[in-house]
Formats: sequence, C-alpha cells, structure tokens
Amino acid sequence: MNLPVPVELLLAACLCLGAMLYTSVGHAGASAYIATMALFGVAPAVMRPTALVLNILVASLTTFRYMKADLFHWRTLWPVLIGAIPMAFVGGSIQLPGHYYRPLVGVILLIAAARLLWPGMTKIAKDTRDIPIGWGIVSGVGIGLLSGLTGTGGGIFLSPLLLFMGWSETRTASGVAAAFILCNSVAGLLGNIASVQSLPAELPLYAGAVLVGALVGTTLGIKLASPAILKALGIVLVIAGLKMLGVY
Repeated sequence: MNLPVPVELLLAACLCLGAMLYTSVGHAGASAYIATMALFGVAPAVMRPTALVLNILVASLTTFRYMKADLFHWRTLWPVLIGAIPMAFVGGSIQLPGHYYRPLVGVILLIAAARLLWPGMTKIAKDTRDIPIGWGIVSGVGIGLLSGLTGTGGGIFLSPLLLFMGWSETRTASGVAAAFILCNSVAGLLGNIASVQSLPAELPLYAGAVLVGALVGTTLGIKLASPAILKALGIVLVIAGLKMLGVY
C-alpha cells in the first residue's frame, strides 16, 4: 500500500530545492520560499515571518561560505546597507492587508523571475567600478523598504542593480548580496518581531531542509555556473507570481 507523502514533507523538499538554486547565486531564497508557500496555500501572515527566518539561517551560511572563498567586497556593500537597514526595519513594521500584500508579492516574484530570465545576467562583467556612495545609499533606501514590506531579503533587487550598473562582477556580486540579505532580513524581522508568533510548528523541518539546500547551492555557486537551472527557477517564479496576482 502506498501512503501519501505528508504535505509538510513536500513543502520542505521544495524549500530545499529553492535554497539550493538561490544560494548558487548568493541569494538566500526568500522569493522562492514565498513562491513555494503560495503554491501550497500558506496564509500571508505566516509566509512573511517564515521566509525571513529561513532567509536569516540560509544567508548566514551563504555569507560565510562566499566570504571564505574570497567572493566579497566590503566597499560595494556598506553604502547600500546604510540606506537599506533602517528602511527594512520600517517596512517590516508595516502590516499590509492581504489584498495589498498578495499583489505586491506577486510583482516582486515576477521581478525576481525577470532577473533570472534576462539574457546575459549570468555573464561575468568585464569592467567594474566602485559604487558611488550617494547612489548606493539611495538604492539601499528603496531596496530596504521593499524587502521589509514583502519579507524578502532584497537580493533580487541588489544583484541585478550591481551587474547592470557595472558595480560588481558576477561572483563577487553573489557574496555581496548574501551579506546584504542577512543584514536586511534581520532588520526586517526586528521591525515586526511580534510576527514570530505566526511561525509554523513545522519550522525546524523547513529550517533543516533549507540549510541542506544551501550547503549544496553554495558549493555549486562557488565552483560552477548554473544558467539553465536559474532559468528553470525563473519560470517557477512566474507561475507563482501570477498565482499571487490572481491571474489563475
């Protein structure tokens, strides 16, 4: 007799896969976690704090591994952090109603998908320059507010910005994004610490799953390129984003 697989285990497996794919480019996977939870019908009030907690765990491991591999540039990170951290705290303290939260997250997921599907985004930049301090702070303000509102770490905005503007080469951008996501996620969670009351009882299972995925993903990110995998994940995010927008 074949017993059905518990929904919690299926969700954990999907979270593990999301962590593996995202950490291969230095992200902690909040967008993938939110997309997965949306597909599984998790309530918005549970999605945001759960995504942030998982983000903090994964970003801690990811930051450590990318820094150890010398794929990090402090000069690129600190101007953006100055603007982002206080705004992530502010965004995290704002509770959006479900009818606002779902479409906003849907747009965020589609932006994340565009970042993964955009031609040439995985190519290494040939010429880079230091990020201008003023522009870095202004960029951080916008990214921090959005990440706090939605429960994402902001890496889906920071990485493409760094690459488009020529402020970092690809693999170093991964290390910078990992550290940025860690700081931003902590600030966002502290901005609404009461939301941890909505964390699911299955959180330890989900935490273990994403950490396993992060171990695999960071190894791939440090040693290998994975454009085909990232494009597949982009398609998944498009599906989940359209679901959050109520298209189907």
